Amino acid sequence: MSEMKFEWENALKEKDCEKLLELFDDYFDSIEDEETLRKELERVKEVAVECEDPYDLAHEIAHVYAYLDDIDGGIELYKKLVELKKDDPEEYATALYYLADAYEHFGMPEKAIETYQKLLQHEENVLKNEKEIGLTLANLAVNYDELGETEKAVELMERAREIFERLNDEKNHMISLLDLAHFKYELGEYDEAEALIKEVLRSPRDDEVEINARLIEAEIWAGREEYGRAFKALRDALIKAINVNDDIFGLVFDTLVDFIEGLFNEGSYNVVAENMKAFKELFEDDTAYFFEAIAELARWKAGDGEAKKRFDELYAKIENEELREILDEWKRPKLTLELGF
Repeated sequence: MSEMKFEWENALKEKDCEKLLELFDDYFDSIEDEETLRKELERVKEVAVECEDPYDLAHEIAHVYAYLDDIDGGIELYKKLVELKKDDPEEYATALYYLADAYEHFGMPEKAIETYQKLLQHEENVLKNEKEIGLTLANLAVNYDELGETEKAVELMERAREIFERLNDEKNHMISLLDLAHFKYELGEYDEAEALIKEVLRSPRDDEVEINARLIEAEIWAGREEYGRAFKALRDALIKAINVNDDIFGLVFDTLVDFIEGLFNEGSYNVVAENMKAFKELFEDDTAYFFEAIAELARWKAGDGEAKKRFDELYAKIENEELREILDEWKRPKLTLELGF
């Protein structure tokens, strides 16, 4: 028996949930056949329901089931936790939240809404915690928007916003304004969306709130086809994200790349070429060459024959394979698609 297998078996026997979580990724990565995977998942599920805080372990278990194309297998664990926690009002609310969140995470907004509504009823009638009511209303709004019921989403988020404002919960109030701005943008109500973003940016805020405000601001400008202003908002978000963390930076960078790809697909090559210098100036590594290369690729696609040579020279300087792959994809002929984030 390998050392890792021994540790895993011991953790199962001792019902050591923290140790199981610590070993989880490496242990399951070492299993090669589906039958063994499913057997081990059942064993760890039996322990997970007895953990004091089972939800991180449940999250990992659910992801392995998703890998096996069996999302219901993971959801089943969350449902069992809901049943087990029914006699404790606080724990029951927590279990309902994680079940709803799992439905949302795995792309089942209808089921998420059904579960959040149960949670809302429990919070309003039993717990009577206004902040939690506001958070659940906000989660419901996001899922209704996912279903395309954006007007319903606005109604629910307005209720959440009123609660956060009344409680002087500044961060959640700002986040609710951001969500409302995004919903208004989706409805084509750009002036109202812009007013909400301005309200957020006028107030003291943390970095993540400001970054998300800039991303929605970019959406609004893009919706108005004011692409230079959209790029400025994205640059402001990127500058702020550089000093936050890698996950936030990655989100902003991916949003920027998607926006540029949309412009390429629309044939708006000159817009791209004119705006890449502002991003190139932010970097001193491969990423600077990447943005320079994007500008030359745009000029090449716009008909500048000399730009191909400049693009090839810049491309050769880029060592990052992921950046090269993006450029390789964009070099290929594209069907015309509707611009979008």
